Amino acid sequence: MELRLYRALIIIGVFLLSSCLGMPKLVKPVSDFELNNYLGKWYEIARLDHSFERGLSQVTAEYSLKNDGGVSVLNSGFSASDNEWQEAEGKAYFINENTEGYLKVSFFGPFYGSYVIFELDHEHYQYAFISGPNSDYLWLLSRTPTVEAEVLDKFITMSKERGFKVEDIIYVEQDD
Repeated sequence: MELRLYRALIIIGVFLLSSCLGMPKLVKPVSDFELNNYLGKWYEIARLDHSFERGLSQVTAEYSLKNDGGVSVLNSGFSASDNEWQEAEGKAYFINENTEGYLKVSFFGPFYGSYVIFELDHEHYQYAFISGPNSDYLWLLSRTPTVEAEVLDKFITMSKERGFKVEDIIYVEQDD
């Protein structure tokens, strides 16, 4: 009996961990992705709210190459309530091909979540639309602290078409 319970727990654990690497049903990662063009600093323009960024403004993400071929991730943002900057360091790795915008990212230990780039300015790498493992996670990143209205409209339209609750999007305050 204990062996069956143990096996069931292992199967449930594997399922839960692998489900964090999925993506919403209507989201597909971009192809022809070029990591070297994606590296560097990005500003968070909009997102769905979640506890690990709640209350933060001036949020940025910086991506750089790791020695092992992965990507180093440094997220930072300002907490007005604490009057201090907060940072989170993580790592990311491609799930499939390195030309597909589908990565797994971790900020704590062996636990990874999906990082799915489902829209990208392929020509200049000036904006990116990102999803997590489900429709609770959504971001609009830009190389600049603001975006043109057309980019924001495209983000809202594409996100709504993919099942995200666009009425809950938070627009991040960025100081130039």
